[in-house]
Amino acid sequence: MTINIATAETLLIALLILFIGYYLNSKITFLSNNNIPEPVVGGIAFSLLAAIAHSAFNITFNFDMAFKSPLMTVFFTTVGLGASYSLLLKGGPKVALFLLLATVYLIIQNAVGVSVATAAGLDPLMGLIGGSVTLSGGHGNGATYSDLFINEYGMPTSVFELAMAAATLGLILGGLVGGPVSKRLIKKYQLKADDYDEALDNTVTFDPEDHDLVTPKKMMETLFVILLCMYIGRIGYDALKAADIVLPAFLIPLLCGVVLTNIVEFTKVYRISRACIDLWGTMALSMFLAMALMSLKVWELASLAGPMVIIILIQTIVLMMFAYFITFRVMGKNYNAAIMAGGHCGFGLGATPTAVANMESLVSRHGPSPQAFLVVPLVGAFFIDITNALVIQLYLSLPFVGG
Repeated sequence: MTINIATAETLLIALLILFIGYYLNSKITFLSNNNIPEPVVGGIAFSLLAAIAHSAFNITFNFDMAFKSPLMTVFFTTVGLGASYSLLLKGGPKVALFLLLATVYLIIQNAVGVSVATAAGLDPLMGLIGGSVTLSGGHGNGATYSDLFINEYGMPTSVFELAMAAATLGLILGGLVGGPVSKRLIKKYQLKADDYDEALDNTVTFDPEDHDLVTPKKMMETLFVILLCMYIGRIGYDALKAADIVLPAFLIPLLCGVVLTNIVEFTKVYRISRACIDLWGTMALSMFLAMALMSLKVWELASLAGPMVIIILIQTIVLMMFAYFITFRVMGKNYNAAIMAGGHCGFGLGATPTAVANMESLVSRHGPSPQAFLVVPLVGAFFIDITNALVIQLYLSLPFVGG
């Protein structure tokens, strides 16, 4: 039996899942100590209950996810609105360095996937599915490349479900391992938030010490600005799509946010409230992750049995080691670098929202890290999809993979 749940009820359940996540984190020491994001905790708990309902009573929930993509776009638009020119100028070298690290890891990630798949007697393309196609690329990238593999490389149609399951498992693992990695670094090196550059303290991340005045009027003004960027971004997206230039739907609104925030900063005609941007971004991110995980069909992950499970687990271990030993050291071996390491675990296995959720969970306990909230979302939102496409194409050109 399938139970169809309408839009309003879906939002209601998503909020309930968030509250469950907050409650479980407050009661279970392991969760709070390891900085597991509340949407991940609540989402996994709900998905397990849904799996029991499916197996015991043959009940399946079908949610109306009409708000899922818009919420993701709202979040990325707030990231753009927080990226002023002066901030980008100060964070530029770190952005370039982190992009280089993330791109190098894409090469490693696919090498691991292809190697394990080949050793297990699988098609090397399965290694790419268990590599950056789904883990760094996420569900959208997995859907795109699974279609390509089916139509151009003769893979079975079941590869689509496999890609979706791999991306989902990666999303979960990315939300689970980022906090412990960063916590271990912070504890081992006794890092504190005071170690970072205060001049960068102007990024999109909720800071409870922020004294900007938040009023209903300012919240509505900020929402107007966000929706304006989303509207212009949609027009730009449709125009580019008509010209056969397909970009992620959230990218143009993010760029609009960057342009708009710098115009108003330069002209001083209006001041966009940072506190309101923080709140809208945090709420949208939490709701998006809750909705992404509440629709998870755990029983479908059985398709990952055997070698693919091994690939994903090995990828998780390799990324944790890379973030711990390389990302942390290359990015400065300080508090900001520790937070970025947790973020890298998030989008290296799942998606940029998972990375930001990891970091928000960390900074709420250990202190703000504006530099991390500049560098990781910019790389994850702007550049990683481009370099990922190039790396995947490089592997497809190899005779033993796509030949």
